[in-house]
Amino acid sequence: MKYKTDNMNYMKINNCWSILMVFFGLISIGCSDEYLNKEPLSDVTAENFFLKASDLELYTNGFYRMFPESSIYSGDAKADNIITTTLSDEMRGTRLIPTTGGGWNWEYLRDINFFLENYQKCDDENAKKHYGGIARFFRAYFYFDKIKRFGDVPWYDYTIDPSDVESLQKPRDNRQFVMDRILEDLDYAIENLNEEVQAYRITKYSALALKSRISLYEGTFEKYRGITGYEKYLQSCIDASEELMNNAPYGVYTTGNHSSDYMDLFNSLETETSEVILSRQFTQSLAIDHNVNYYTTTSSYGRPGMPKDMVNSYLMKDGSRFTDKANFNQLSFIEEVSDRDPRLSQTIRTPGYRRKGESLNIAPNLGATMTGYQLTKFVTEPMYDTYDESVNDLPILRFGEVVLNFAEAKAELGTITQSDLDNSIQMLRNRVGMPPLILAEANSIPDPYLENQYPNVNGTNKGLILEIRRERRIELYMENHRWDDIVRWKSGQTITQPLRGLYFPGTGSYDLDNDGQIDVVLFEGDTPGNQTAGIQYIKLGADIFLDENNLVDPQPDFNNRTFDEKRDYLYPIPRVELQLNPSLTQNPGWE
Repeated sequence: MKYKTDNMNYMKINNCWSILMVFFGLISIGCSDEYLNKEPLSDVTAENFFLKASDLELYTNGFYRMFPESSIYSGDAKADNIITTTLSDEMRGTRLIPTTGGGWNWEYLRDINFFLENYQKCDDENAKKHYGGIARFFRAYFYFDKIKRFGDVPWYDYTIDPSDVESLQKPRDNRQFVMDRILEDLDYAIENLNEEVQAYRITKYSALALKSRISLYEGTFEKYRGITGYEKYLQSCIDASEELMNNAPYGVYTTGNHSSDYMDLFNSLETETSEVILSRQFTQSLAIDHNVNYYTTTSSYGRPGMPKDMVNSYLMKDGSRFTDKANFNQLSFIEEVSDRDPRLSQTIRTPGYRRKGESLNIAPNLGATMTGYQLTKFVTEPMYDTYDESVNDLPILRFGEVVLNFAEAKAELGTITQSDLDNSIQMLRNRVGMPPLILAEANSIPDPYLENQYPNVNGTNKGLILEIRRERRIELYMENHRWDDIVRWKSGQTITQPLRGLYFPGTGSYDLDNDGQIDVVLFEGDTPGNQTAGIQYIKLGADIFLDENNLVDPQPDFNNRTFDEKRDYLYPIPRVELQLNPSLTQNPGWE
């Protein structure tokens, strides 16, 4: 990732990272131990650098490369939110122990610790506070990624001398020890970072949002595994979320036009800073781009689709449950998407959908989606449909997630009130004109459909927790949260449930956008002659498969997936790393 400047308030692109590579040789090395003890390659030494605020800024700009690019939605694609032509190894249960790589890389940590050992040479006290806070933010971000992936990991807050065998062969530290160090870093960042709204730069608000995310993750991860002490992490989430909600200039962007606010948040080229706290910036002029349009509109790049169980999860517009309807799985497409939570029609193609900048309504393209539910979130004008041409900014931290974190942490801790819901989740529902979530009603009759998805939820707030999970899945769809949520909830069996798509009674002609014109013809045998332009001709048993209930089966070869509860929540440590460091132990189930 590279960055551009605008009065020092935007991420640097191209030039600054190139300079950093020359200055410090911050080049990715495959073997983690080799990199941890590697001296900086530089004609500029630590003694004559780190002396000015511009030095600190220049160095810390390189840390922004840690943020995801279009892989922002990878956490949804490797779980059950986005179904593509090839299921992820996580979904199929086919992960293997890698020889090298596998996420066990430490180059960024070496760079961060080197900075923290040298930045105090600068005489600018304000710069030291701010850029020291940035480095501590990124060390927390780095270690959180390692904790999620591997569990216990060795904690290093210093650079390692090549002769320091004890450090190089250090065993893994307990995850709670590492997590506490992560939160200490974030507390330092919160205390010292600049307090301002900058969507492309780390600020105090970024650190608060990250602390909210990390604390919720650890609190629920430990709670659902019966680990004592989880309460402090849930309270940490609540505290960070409340500080951001009560003292920061963020809110859910609402113009009163409930039909477009949610969609506009993601398909606008520039970040909406009233809600997005931190985002990845893209720009056409410097060819810094991503693939979202191409990914969602073409028939040759994965054909991503929303699964039917998620479509079923969206409430009716009046707040009632769609899954309480009789025969809800056998309704036509037009019937099932009518009068639903407006976020559904702002996330997939439904009747009346128009591409941004276009005037014609268009139906779902079954050739571009495995399930029939074609994604529209993040999709911009057709001029960006070519491979690697999308340039709309992608959110990394946003206010909507923070209010969801707050509500979930309070519900899991058992301290939530109706007022808490009104001041958090209701903001999200107000944006799209949805009625409030009522605590007593949610707990009185938990949704059986959600109970089936998350069978390990229990307790007084069971119904409410299920509703918060519904809200989270809908609001944060395609924003890289789903896999992490499945892991922290200890809900791996959720992703083994059947994957399904649109309902079709069988062969015939179908109008999918309710304009009175045929959009799709399903046929068996020979391809129909005299085909009409603009109509999709789909062969059953070849182009599309239906199950025994006439639902699209996007992956008929993978209907018996399994999830190993003792192994699959973590990833294996590569074999070479175990050889290089005999003090390391392999994760359970991967021995």
